[in-house]
Amino acid sequence: MSERKTIYLCLAHMSEEGWEQKYVKEAFDTNWVVPMGPNVNAFEKDLEEFANSKTDGSEPLDRKVVCLSAGTAAVHLALIASGVKAGDEVLVQSYTFCASSHPITYLGAKPVFIGSEKDTWNMDPELLEAAIKDRIAKTGKKPKAIVPVALYGMPYKIDEIMAIADKYGITVIEDAAEGMGSRFNGLVLGTFGKYGVLSFNGNKMITTSGGGALICRTPEEANEIMWYATQARDAYPYYQHTAIGYNYRMSNVCAGIGRGQMTVLNAHIAHHKHVQALYEELLKDVKGVHIHKQPADPRYDANFWLCAATLDPEVRIQGQENAYKEVIKTAVGGAAGVIHQVDSATTDCQPNENVEALRVFMLSKKIEARPTWKPMHKQPVYAGAPVYTNGIEEDLFKVGFCLPAGPYVSDEDVKYIVESIKDAIVK
Repeated sequence: MSERKTIYLCLAHMSEEGWEQKYVKEAFDTNWVVPMGPNVNAFEKDLEEFANSKTDGSEPLDRKVVCLSAGTAAVHLALIASGVKAGDEVLVQSYTFCASSHPITYLGAKPVFIGSEKDTWNMDPELLEAAIKDRIAKTGKKPKAIVPVALYGMPYKIDEIMAIADKYGITVIEDAAEGMGSRFNGLVLGTFGKYGVLSFNGNKMITTSGGGALICRTPEEANEIMWYATQARDAYPYYQHTAIGYNYRMSNVCAGIGRGQMTVLNAHIAHHKHVQALYEELLKDVKGVHIHKQPADPRYDANFWLCAATLDPEVRIQGQENAYKEVIKTAVGGAAGVIHQVDSATTDCQPNENVEALRVFMLSKKIEARPTWKPMHKQPVYAGAPVYTNGIEEDLFKVGFCLPAGPYVSDEDVKYIVESIKDAIVK
């Protein structure tokens, strides 16, 4: 019997027809191996067609897309285009990956963190409006932008958030990096705000190995983003710059991968939804384990990039007595990268011991089951940053964990994962 494979949360999956290789080969054959070219242009058109589509059959939108080197770059340039400067404040979801907030600090601006509501785990509209009123009262001016996040692909309460943004005249930058293909009321996430961020990292719904894109409302806005992404060069026969630009354009080689990936995007979305439904069915009778579901509102259509769940504090897991006893020495997760060594195995905000024990137990079964994102306002790098919270995201971080959902995860894998969770629980 062959050794069981490791089941990762989400890994890239190439198209069976090998379109990625075709387009990449074309890039090398034509010597287009720079951050521009035919593949970039074609990939942008493919993304525009997808972003502008509606599920109700009505006339499509007319958004423009600019391909960039990373989703983080897309956030950065959207902030610049929204007029964010040093000293300004930006309202950003706390329960997210650091790429949502770090670019704010690149500009010398200040993140103001907004807590979550329990239905979607995303930005709480009530906390958002309370924060706006309080920041105006304390600083004398409005925050420059609002950055809601599609956590694990779950649509945020976009109608309420947009209504608040319109009321106060604040730009919305949608961070849909995890929400490629998620929709709200039939429209693709990233098309509601002034800008919408997409990511094609190696673990996203589709990948270009690394890369991202920014959805813009007009050709003029897209052109400005492209100008900033190519070092902000003015129209002279020599290099002259009236603004600080960046080398953020996507490579023609990476875009070739993206063109091939677009042929499997819909299949990937369907697969993730299928895996979510299977988890919901198989976990429904497992006491103390709760799969995170989207609201029972037909407007919500999540891609379920990752399937998230919670574990009740009273559930005891095998090996729980050993949780947090040893300092981690290596990166945790399939693509975690380089880490800084630490002296302590614990922090003042971490998953419960049974959640950590479940992670370790599942890893022994060759299953990746990572914690959810640690809220940004609990990160040491953001100590002292303003935060408006009701504690929901902190509570979710203590009990939450993520389950594999990628294209390589089969029905048999899901059944094995669920059985492993059952085996982990001390009867």
